[in-house]
Amino acid sequence: MSPNAPHRAHPYAPALSTEVREALAAHRPVVALESTIIAHGLPRPRNLRVAEELEELVRSAGAVPATIAVLNGRAHVGLDKSELERVAEDPTMRKLGHRDLAPALAAGASGATTVSATAFLAARAGLRVFATGGLGGVHREWTETQDESADLRLLARTDITVVCAGVKSILDVPATLQRLETLGVGVLGYRTEHFPGFYLSSSGEPVDWTVRTPEDVAEVMRAGDTLGGPPAALIVANPVPQKDQLDPALHDRVLAEALHACRERGITGQAVTPFLLDHLMRQTEGASLDANVAAVRGNVSLAARIAIAWATVQEGPLERDSAGSQ
Repeated sequence: MSPNAPHRAHPYAPALSTEVREALAAHRPVVALESTIIAHGLPRPRNLRVAEELEELVRSAGAVPATIAVLNGRAHVGLDKSELERVAEDPTMRKLGHRDLAPALAAGASGATTVSATAFLAARAGLRVFATGGLGGVHREWTETQDESADLRLLARTDITVVCAGVKSILDVPATLQRLETLGVGVLGYRTEHFPGFYLSSSGEPVDWTVRTPEDVAEVMRAGDTLGGPPAALIVANPVPQKDQLDPALHDRVLAEALHACRERGITGQAVTPFLLDHLMRQTEGASLDANVAAVRGNVSLAARIAIAWATVQEGPLERDSAGSQ
């Protein structure tokens, strides 16, 4: 077996790369990264460049990246260079949510993992911090469609800290926040009193709790562990920097046009989100995609610092930085 070959005890158990397995054994910080943004969220060849950049952001901060995907019926936690390239370049790579994992493993399929699948596999492997772009949520006109992302229920029973830029503004943000409250999923605003709107720094909706440093997040994680109770995710809502956000006026105009087009064309159900996202990208001339990448970069960098703070808190009390961590 080569030194980089993944270790697996059972053919259906997550296969940890050597780097990730050794980091976990030594209680070093590890950050889970999803792969859907690589396979389905960005155009080629930009997707591979961004994937490599995100892993490097984690490493440069002092943590270990664990990009997650399913390859030939094996769930991989941590990818080598050739595996990352395959996820980015293989047009047959499927999109796998949590419910798709068992069929994919049994069928020997390959696919990129969404938030729900990544969070599940990361927690299954013993990771505590996960960085992504935005969460799924409650869709607009939910009372008619009953359309809600599988992310929410999975996070309600998975003990993992998820750093994200909120939920995409094409969703019903107030309803999503209400749903997270109902499901018992904690939400922290990172240096913000308002829940981010993914492409926008603020959705206009308030958050109940604000933290200022990665050490603050680690203390919330430790307090939750000490209290015990049913497992549930902790959401760290990290706004895209204002300089990188999509112009709010442009965003509102294009989104209104897209929603109107949906109604006129009778687009419903699962077809709505891809249509809206494609409309936003085309009508903003790629600016929405740039805001997406900027948000993910910020989330990955913050997640690495949180993972480091969490690794430190396992060794003893944290020393708080009164000036605030940068």
